[in-house]
Amino acid sequence: MLKQEFHPSNSSGAAAAQNILAKAAQLRWEVGSSFHENLVEAIYTDAARIADRATTYPDKPPRFNLDRTIDRLVTSRVWGFPLMFLLFTLVFWLTISGANVPSGLLATLLLDTIHPMLKAGAANMGLPWWLDGLLIDGIYMGTAWVVSVMLPPMTIFFPLFTLLEDFGYLPRVAFNLDNIFKKSGAHGKQSLSMMMGFGCNAAGVIATRIIDSPRERLIAIITNNFALCNGRWPTQILVATLFIGALVPSYLAGLISALAVVGVATLGVLLSFAVSWGLSRTLLRGEASTFSLELPPYRPPRIWQTIYTSLIDRTMYVLWRAIVFAAPAGAAIWLSANIHLGGASIAEHLINWFNPFGLLIGLNGVILLAYIVAIPANEIIIPTVLMLTVLSTGMHGFGSGAGVMFEAGDSETLNLLQTGGWTLLTAVNLMLFSLIHNPCSTTIYTIYKETGSAKWAAISALLPLAMGFAVTFIVAQVWRLIAGM
Repeated sequence: MLKQEFHPSNSSGAAAAQNILAKAAQLRWEVGSSFHENLVEAIYTDAARIADRATTYPDKPPRFNLDRTIDRLVTSRVWGFPLMFLLFTLVFWLTISGANVPSGLLATLLLDTIHPMLKAGAANMGLPWWLDGLLIDGIYMGTAWVVSVMLPPMTIFFPLFTLLEDFGYLPRVAFNLDNIFKKSGAHGKQSLSMMMGFGCNAAGVIATRIIDSPRERLIAIITNNFALCNGRWPTQILVATLFIGALVPSYLAGLISALAVVGVATLGVLLSFAVSWGLSRTLLRGEASTFSLELPPYRPPRIWQTIYTSLIDRTMYVLWRAIVFAAPAGAAIWLSANIHLGGASIAEHLINWFNPFGLLIGLNGVILLAYIVAIPANEIIIPTVLMLTVLSTGMHGFGSGAGVMFEAGDSETLNLLQTGGWTLLTAVNLMLFSLIHNPCSTTIYTIYKETGSAKWAAISALLPLAMGFAVTFIVAQVWRLIAGM
């Protein structure tokens, strides 16, 4: 098809041009003769208003600005870090204190009520003992314990943490830490990827893409493991509640437990600085680059939307991931506890084999075996430890057979662990090892995909593992030396 060209000599084209000019003239009269003047005046008015807000005049008092007032406090060299510790302590205290009652109710429902019903149903169906045990005492009980212990604290912690993020506070934390990261030879943006690591280390590794320098990005990837991820919070909170909180009167237990968890998280940040400093002066030598960090404006938290999204995007995601890994772990533990070789179960052989080394570093064979079983996900450490402790102590009164999860509250859990040889040293070193040890398999795989190198994935896994063994060994020896004096 040929396209007709517009030409002034073309009668139809001339008529169209006349119509356009007539319409333009009509619209010009409708907007008025002062349209251009009004437009320019509005532009200059907006510019003056913006300049007035951004300028301080010496002859007049500064205008009140809420964002600047808050920033003077939360990014202050004097008050910035104390306020940061106070806020995170408050979040952990609310989590620890608020999770006890719903956790007990869930445990009663899932473990005390539903479990006996399932056992009775299996007996009526005539299921063989091994299938009954594998499905109900292994898979179901392990999964039910994960739900009862992890769901309440996560339901409290993640919305609170997300509210701080939604309000705009977390970028201020990154601003406070930026100068320290620079001095440690790392990139300032590593503070942002570290904040992501507190949710999930795999996500934190992906977040290092914002760092342009390959050298500094590798430092951020390797050290992201020292940010306590979702899966390690339940271990820290439970151990701190049972052992650290028990050292003080009950009315102070929640606060002291929260301070202990904050202390461990802070130690992780300090380890990030130390390891970054070491890497930047050895394997990953080079100059630290600079960047501009833009602080977003504060926003009123959208409380209900934040609660909903944090429950769906974080709590349910982490809980589902824990369940996915807890079910096969429960099955594996039940099988290892009920398959015997030479008069003892496979699990007992492994625990006895790991025990001498575990005691040397202030832990025990149960904890080391649990960390091997839980390589796929940190979320199942505590249920694995408890199931193996039931097995190793022979305290089957807590359950219905070997390798069975039990129905227990805090006092029963503490009694079981103490029967299994746990002391305050064991608890402290477990909190330290939980912080420092190797990343989960998901994070290791993410590191391999992001770096494209098996070498850096191996270093990222083995370096923190070696550090975990070294730190717990030193703490155990110093502890025993002081205790023996």
